[in-house]
Amino acid sequence: MKLQRLRIEQLRQFRQPIELADLGPGLNLVHGPNESGKSTLVRAIRAAFFERHRSSSVDDLRPWGDSSAAPSVELDFECQGDQWQLRKRFLQKKRCDLQVAGESYSGEEAEDKLAGLLGFQFAPRGASQDKHWGIPGLLWVEQGSGQNVHDAVAYAGDHLKSALNSLLGEVASSGGDDVIQQVQAQRAELLTATGKPRGDYARLGDEQGKLAAELTELDERVVHYQSMVDRLGELRERYQRNEQERPWESARQNYQKAENRFREIEQWQQEQKQEQQALDDCRQNLKLLRRQQQQSQLAARKLTEREQVLAHCKETVTTLNTREEQVTVAQQHARKAYDKARQQVRVAKEQEQRNRLESDIAQLRQHLETLGKNLEKARVYQVELQETRNQQQANPLDLQALETLRNTQRLLEQERVRSQTIATRLHYALKSGQALTLNGESLKGEGDALLLEATTLALPGIGELTITPGGDDLARVQRQLERLQESYDSQLKAMKVESPEQAGKLAEQQAQRKEAIQRLEALLASIAPQGVDVLESQQQELAGRLERLQSEQKALSDSPGEPVSLTSAEAALELAEQQLREADGNLQEHNKQLFAATQALENAQLEWRQLKDELENPERQAAEQSLQTQIAETGEREARLQQSVSKRQEQIDEARPELLQQDMARFKASAEQLERSHQQEALELTSLESKLESQGAEGLEEQREELAARFVHVNRRYTELHRRAQALDLLLTLLQEKRQALTRRLQAPLQKHLNHYLGVLFPKASLDVDDNLMPGQLTRAGQQGNETGDVLELSFGAREQMGLISRLAYADLLKEAGRPTLIILDDTLVHSDRQRLDQMKRILFDAASRHQVLLFTCHPENWQDLGVAPRDLEALKTAD
Repeated sequence: MKLQRLRIEQLRQFRQPIELADLGPGLNLVHGPNESGKSTLVRAIRAAFFERHRSSSVDDLRPWGDSSAAPSVELDFECQGDQWQLRKRFLQKKRCDLQVAGESYSGEEAEDKLAGLLGFQFAPRGASQDKHWGIPGLLWVEQGSGQNVHDAVAYAGDHLKSALNSLLGEVASSGGDDVIQQVQAQRAELLTATGKPRGDYARLGDEQGKLAAELTELDERVVHYQSMVDRLGELRERYQRNEQERPWESARQNYQKAENRFREIEQWQQEQKQEQQALDDCRQNLKLLRRQQQQSQLAARKLTEREQVLAHCKETVTTLNTREEQVTVAQQHARKAYDKARQQVRVAKEQEQRNRLESDIAQLRQHLETLGKNLEKARVYQVELQETRNQQQANPLDLQALETLRNTQRLLEQERVRSQTIATRLHYALKSGQALTLNGESLKGEGDALLLEATTLALPGIGELTITPGGDDLARVQRQLERLQESYDSQLKAMKVESPEQAGKLAEQQAQRKEAIQRLEALLASIAPQGVDVLESQQQELAGRLERLQSEQKALSDSPGEPVSLTSAEAALELAEQQLREADGNLQEHNKQLFAATQALENAQLEWRQLKDELENPERQAAEQSLQTQIAETGEREARLQQSVSKRQEQIDEARPELLQQDMARFKASAEQLERSHQQEALELTSLESKLESQGAEGLEEQREELAARFVHVNRRYTELHRRAQALDLLLTLLQEKRQALTRRLQAPLQKHLNHYLGVLFPKASLDVDDNLMPGQLTRAGQQGNETGDVLELSFGAREQMGLISRLAYADLLKEAGRPTLIILDDTLVHSDRQRLDQMKRILFDAASRHQVLLFTCHPENWQDLGVAPRDLEALKTAD
């Protein structure tokens, strides 16, 4: 199929007709920016084929805001050697006309003929959907749907298989399909598509499972009944034995014995606690008595220490009194040296100030001298600058006016030359003594006169000749000369000069004065950047400062003796000050030490006297004797109590009271547990007897025999159906394997075309095709060897590329089967990188040698190397 012409009108944004004509049999590239109407053209082609002309579900074709529009589409194409012309109008004046090889069709007849030709169907009602589009839906790729190939293949599956059947003939029309269908039908009576039981097979399976469960449950009940009988015998025997022996009473007797023994030990522990408290009190009392004794002994040692401290204080006071005169004399010498050093520093500072004043005065005088010279020059420059500026202002010259004057002069000269060229030339040669009058001017001898206007030539004795030059150019040139002359004269007058040369000289003088002004301004700025007034104020300020410094110099007194440097004088002062600080510190420290030593001596004498009087007191001596007696008695009592406590603790440890407590708890718990178990056994005996009587009346053995017979019958029937289901399933598997082998033969042509394109994109790769002719597993070379994965797991761009490859392979298959093919790509491959896009271009170019391809894009720069001339949609809109 080759689309040759497309024309649409009143369809979406194309209110006016637009035509896409002379479409080539191979690649056709149509480009335009977003919203330019590319997708509208694709929608128009789809509507022409897929939508019924009487459909009311195509409002999307109507231009916005135009309810009276009648969208129309015209298509001319060649198919199967015939020329086809389709004319279709929607919404208003609905109509469909089709002409094929001289025959005409209209309405639904025409539409059905197109559907049969291309392999699609119309929607029963409403707008057409992708499930109705068949082969065109597979080959006509909408914007953004290039990666979704599986649904399109599913909707076109019957047409593709029909094409394969036409290629392979009898291979595809095997009678085995009827057998497979019969086996599938019989299998479907017993099994679902997933192999699960159904019908009688499922019912018998459920009944078999239910009976088996009931039989198992009944067996468990029989076993449980027998175990309860055994349990009843054991319980009766144990209950009667415990009733006779009554072991809980023996446990209670053991508990009572352990409790009595524990109470005896508790009495020992109470006595032990009391004696231990008495022992602790005795030890505390003995500790206090010994502490009092230590304090008494400490007082005697303190007296000895006080005597030593008193002797040391006396020695210290004597030593400090001896050093007092030495420290005082050293401080006085340091004070005198410090005063002398201060005087030397004062003299040195005055000398330094005198030297600084002399230096400052000399610098100021030199600065004043320089400033005076600069001020004198500045005044001269200022006067000269003002005079030059006055001259410049008095004789201003407009340079722009000068340039205009020169241009006017040049134009005037050019017009004069032009006028001389086209003016009437009058040549005269008069004899000696003869003369003529031209416009009142006498002409003699020989010469030429240019006549630009009507001129009167007087001939003496004859009359006058009026000579009028001819031609419009001469009159125009004359008028132009007059205008230029008037402009020239007015400009000279305005500039107050007689000629452009004089104006040029004035301009040169003005430029020289401007340069002089700039030079004088620079000289003045270099000497007095802030102005002459500021320079004068600086001179006055420096003169005043010089006068103040001279006054300060006169106020300084002459220094007696040899001058001393300020640095050495300050160093000597710093040393003297440090020595004075040290001497003052030594004197203060000495006085402090003497005061502290005197105070310490007085305190030591007082403490020694008080401590000695206290130790020699008779009452204190008697108290010390009594303290020694109490210590001895308390020590003996402590020994007796310690012996008694240790002996009793040995008795308690040997009795192990903690074990007795455990025995009490054990015997008590045992008695309670034994008695409680005996009571529970009595209750269990009663319960078991009741249950056995109840279950014995049910006849469990008879129930089991009846249930077992039913289970055998159902299991036999289930086994028969199970074997039949397995046999049918196996038979269907074998038949399908044979059918798959045949299908692989059917898939071979499609696989051949897929591999043809796939090798360009992925060398040595392969793409599997399932029974429904859909692309499935992709195998290609990877870093770790061959990799296999589902096409749907690829990236978006790769899925888009694989989708286009698959569509081109289907197109080749249809082409071989003699079916019409047309490939439409609306903004496809937009997610491909540069390298992949180049590979896809090779694939497209190859496919275009067998199919017509309409490629719509908003990126024409990506398709410049396809070897076809692009069609600009914007240019088509503006074309007549």
